[in-house]
Amino acid sequence: MSLGLNGISVRYGDVAAVSEVDLAVGDGEVVALLGPSGCGKSTLLRTVAGLEAPSAGTVTWDGADLAGTPVHRRGFGLVFQDGQLFPHRDVAGNVAFGLRMRRVEREARDKRVAELLELVGLGGYQRRKVTELSGGEQQRVALARALAPRPRLLLLDEPLSALDRALRESLAVDLARLLREAGATALVVTHDHDEAFTLADRVAVMRAGRIRQVGPPAEVWRSPADVEIARFLGCGKVLAAREAQRLVGVPARVGLRATALHVDPNGPLEAEVLERAHRRDHVRLLVRLTAPPAGAVADAAADTAADAAVSAGAGAGESEGGGLLGGEFEAVAAIADPPEIGARVRLAVDPDGIAVIGSP
Repeated sequence: MSLGLNGISVRYGDVAAVSEVDLAVGDGEVVALLGPSGCGKSTLLRTVAGLEAPSAGTVTWDGADLAGTPVHRRGFGLVFQDGQLFPHRDVAGNVAFGLRMRRVEREARDKRVAELLELVGLGGYQRRKVTELSGGEQQRVALARALAPRPRLLLLDEPLSALDRALRESLAVDLARLLREAGATALVVTHDHDEAFTLADRVAVMRAGRIRQVGPPAEVWRSPADVEIARFLGCGKVLAAREAQRLVGVPARVGLRATALHVDPNGPLEAEVLERAHRRDHVRLLVRLTAPPAGAVADAAADTAADAAVSAGAGAGESEGGGLLGGEFEAVAAIADPPEIGARVRLAVDPDGIAVIGSP
């Protein structure tokens, strides 16, 4: 069983919310629609659900066009960011709602509710009022309710965005496990790349109503298709191929995440600390390179000229900040003994913080 989106476009008057989207979701696969707010991902999800009519293109299931199939007959389950639980029903009443609509017998219904509550970590919560639950617990109930009728496709629209960061991270791991244990086929909308990469087998990156890149999470993370995707995925600095070769030893255009450079007393780079900010598990630094990388052009004049030539291409989103020497870069340090502002430090390169842009 599979979902197919073929040339889907959605327009509101003169505004194109979604443009010519092609995408397939296979049986048992979880695909994340990832992109910034306003890129069209929720509109696309609502079109799949039947809540929006496409201006062009078709939504199919196993090759059959769903254009004439109303929302309640598509066999899809929906989970929204606020859960949309029924406040007048207890937990069991919420989870059993779809089963009641299908006239499932009481004994089978109660058994299904109990097994789902165990699955989502809420065993024994049947009689609890949903208004007494935490936000994370309410989202677990919403997920159990959506899974109860065994939908052929689960649609999740920013299911964790209303939660605080720590809870969102922990629940994302739980949700990934739940989807796999349930064998669910799912399409997930999110603006959070950590969430998308935790949940999905494949990630479809959207921008301005179009899907710009589709692939396994590791592939999208390592090789964003273009500069804008690289920046969206956390690459604050983009280097042209010549700069990248000299700084990190990669002869291609690259994006550097904050973790690409880290403080190391034996590192080949020298820098001055300009700013620092504490994070949960590291200290984020802004540094200025003060000495050429090991193996760089020895002649200072040639080195400066090369930097200036490369930096001239910054209009394409590359090499902002004055090239390598004198250029400003993000770096990280350990929380235990972070350098002071103004300190001179040595830096090493972490390949995991480097993305090769446009690489196949």
